[in-house]
Amino acid sequence: MREELLSIIEKNSRIDTKELAVILGVEEVDVVNELAAMEAEGVICGYHTLINWDKTSRELVSALIEVRVTPQRGQGFDSVAERIYRYPEVHAVYLISGGYDLMVTLEGKTLKEVSTFVSQKLSTLDSVLSTATHFILKKYKDHGTILAKVEDERELVTP
Repeated sequence: MREELLSIIEKNSRIDTKELAVILGVEEVDVVNELAAMEAEGVICGYHTLINWDKTSRELVSALIEVRVTPQRGQGFDSVAERIYRYPEVHAVYLISGGYDLMVTLEGKTLKEVSTFVSQKLSTLDSVLSTATHFILKKYKDHGTILAKVEDERELVTP
């Protein structure tokens, strides 16, 4: 039941516990208890709303920053990652494979604000060797949800 429950609420965290119980074929109290247990265990870390900010008046710049770092003795990448994720501008930090070690996602009001964060806060950390900033120009799909449908604008040609 646990994995199926997680799959359902990952797509719709607002689904009613009664409806979950019906879908899973269990009692509602079992669903409530399982959710509470997974929250206590840290399996469920939070409930979030996915917003397409492009459809609002809010001006927002999103960026992906690849970071190459020197791992700390005895702690690996964890202590560097923690220093980075403690900045309020940072939305996510991932340890990645490839030419860089960490992927940092963040948002700011302007390109300059994001660039300033990278040059004055991120790049100046002792362990940071280099960064590469990629600005997100358009989101098509995020967290499994399609945000921008791509319409085929080609003209139909028939023989």
